Amino acid sequence: MVGGGSTYTPELVDGFARLRGELPVSELALIDPDPRRLELVAGMARRMLAHAGHPARVLATSSAAEGVAGAAVVLFQLRVGGQAARELDETVPGRCGCVGQETTGAGGLAKALRTVPVVLSIAETVRKHAPDAWIVDFTNPVGIVTRALLDAGHRAIGLCNVAIGFQRRFAAWLGADPSRVSLGHVGLNHLSWERAVFLDGADVLPALLERHGAELAAMVGLRPGLPARLGAVPSYYLRYFYAHDEVVREQRAAPSRASEVAALEERLLELYADPAVVTKPELLAGRGGAFYSEAAVALIASLLGDRRDVQVVNVRNGGTLPFLPEEAVIEVPAVVGAAGARPLPVPPVEPLYAGLIGHVSAYETLALEAAVHGGADRVRAALLAHPLVGQDDLAEELTALLLEAGRAHLPWARGTVGA
Repeated sequence: MVGGGSTYTPELVDGFARLRGELPVSELALIDPDPRRLELVAGMARRMLAHAGHPARVLATSSAAEGVAGAAVVLFQLRVGGQAARELDETVPGRCGCVGQETTGAGGLAKALRTVPVVLSIAETVRKHAPDAWIVDFTNPVGIVTRALLDAGHRAIGLCNVAIGFQRRFAAWLGADPSRVSLGHVGLNHLSWERAVFLDGADVLPALLERHGAELAAMVGLRPGLPARLGAVPSYYLRYFYAHDEVVREQRAAPSRASEVAALEERLLELYADPAVVTKPELLAGRGGAFYSEAAVALIASLLGDRRDVQVVNVRNGGTLPFLPEEAVIEVPAVVGAAGARPLPVPPVEPLYAGLIGHVSAYETLALEAAVHGGADRVRAALLAHPLVGQDDLAEELTALLLEAGRAHLPWARGTVGA
């Protein structure tokens, strides 16, 4: 686990412990440059596994080469710059009247700029010391990071918890085991819709919308009636597009999510330091990422065990969505096995969704070029292409602001701000 010192790691450890029959783990290597966090999280992981009677060894190291050596799977869950950088992602765009969010819009671009080079560097270490390993990317923005890895020739698949969160919620409403429920999920990472919900193969989404429409709208932060009008359930990230101005007003009036998470992380680290704590704390639920451990275990078990089951993952488009380039990365149901993930055919996508998917996918292409090659002009072009920015004066102003805010992590930006 690259970023193994994350306060979220015990959630994944809990999944490995509970689901050991599905995925037998012999060693868990936690890799992190922060010695304090690494020590606390590794200690917590060891206690959790011992409490569960799990035999896996936990290795804690700051060396990526040591940590990935011999691994079957390498999980990427790093956050370059920590919550301090996230604070800038969430607040700097607001100075221009734009949404501030760590994976969407200008903030998402800022994160991609500092994250992609680090991910690609570590991936080269994986290639050298664990050439047969799969890279499973949780690191946001997942779509851009996954494409960067694939473009560089790595064995990589991106994973997000949005789809499994919906699936588990729908299963609970239907009173059904989650294994009986599947989704007509389509889009990009953090830009997706559920156009069908299948219970034993029959689409029950119309009934769910009728019974739970208001609850669904509240769950994704949108006006009552919108899901029913669409005949689909937008992910909660669509709120940044469908209710942009309202979100900006809310962000200006409240503390950032980054500040909340930073305070939460300190409380979690205090709990992880307590030798009496041997199971994941309830407080961890506030960190986000529900059902990530289940999704991760299922994906890894299918890659290593060639199960060839269907999961929602981030993969190459191929010809799945014909209005996108083949090399784009999309988020759809795919058959997962030892050879990787093969997207399933997707029914034609309505113009209402296809237009936004195409727009954001084009931005992601430009964002990746900026992250890999640098340059204020490339940053400006990506911002101009993004539907949440899309104006020349905003793109110009945001380019200067983002490069100034991120210069500690962007060596090429030093001296170019304002260029």
